[in-house]
Amino acid sequence: MCIRKARVEDLSRVAEIYIFNNRINYFPIFHDEYFSFGELQVIPFAEHYLRREEVLNQLYVLDDGLIRGFFQMQETEIGKLYVDPFFQGQGIGSKLIEYAMNKLHGDHLWALEKNTRAISFYQKHGFLLTGEKKVEEGTTEYLVKLNSTLTG
Repeated sequence: MCIRKARVEDLSRVAEIYIFNNRINYFPIFHDEYFSFGELQVIPFAEHYLRREEVLNQLYVLDDGLIRGFFQMQETEIGKLYVDPFFQGQGIGSKLIEYAMNKLHGDHLWALEKNTRAISFYQKHGFLLTGEKKVEEGTTEYLVKLNSTLTG
């Protein structure tokens, strides 16, 4: 398995993974049908968000002939770490977060407070809740900050 910088030709697959995860994990929290199933679409997301140079330069994919997951790095912040739901539970998320931490010096991230599954995953990989919170833009839900205990 190879983790590498994303390329333009990867963006539709990255968008697909992001959108499926968003619908599975966040629709039960936000209950916003218009956003999840109307506004959030693969082609527009790939073309208008991911294709922007500053975003594309921050994306990394796990590619073994098929892109199975990705993450976004913003300096030392790990963001948007997602694995295709069909391939979850196979260690792909672990490989992605370990790469972000060890190769790119990722040392913190934000997770939706109600996404306890994600928070548990991050805690298993050496992240601790800091107690810091902020409101997720455009919602009434909170993001919580986690810092790595393994970087230093």
